[in-house]
Amino acid sequence: MATDQKPQDNFRSREQQAVLGLLRTAEAIKRSLAHVVEPHGITPQQYNVLRILRGAGADGLPTLTIGERMVEQTPGVTRLIDRLERKGLVARTPCPKDRRRVFCRITPKGLDLLKELDEPVNLWDVQTVSTLPPTELDSLITLLDRVRASN
Repeated sequence: MATDQKPQDNFRSREQQAVLGLLRTAEAIKRSLAHVVEPHGITPQQYNVLRILRGAGADGLPTLTIGERMVEQTPGVTRLIDRLERKGLVARTPCPKDRRRVFCRITPKGLDLLKELDEPVNLWDVQTVSTLPPTELDSLITLLDRVRASN
């Protein structure tokens, strides 16, 4: 194999190049988000759970629904919630009508943590895509939506 090959020559197809580019980009963005939230004692997945629960309001959500709404699907939602509960960021309440269902709610301490993270995460959002002008950002959003819809 010649050493003067271009990187795109190492891919089986343009489709493979696009998919691997998406995966590498997603991983880089996850690592970058971790640098923002981990100094506050939580992981990006735990941050995602807290955001979901803040959006659910006072009623909270069942564990399975939280898992369905997560950015990164994980079989360990219960363990994530266990850790958040031990930190006092989430509270669980059994459903009075069905004891197998458990509702999770964000605590005032969890809301305070999210309030503390709102500005740094908003800045991170902007910085993460700052190299794209608005029209390209709109195109990226549309293209990513289309790729997700096909999967």
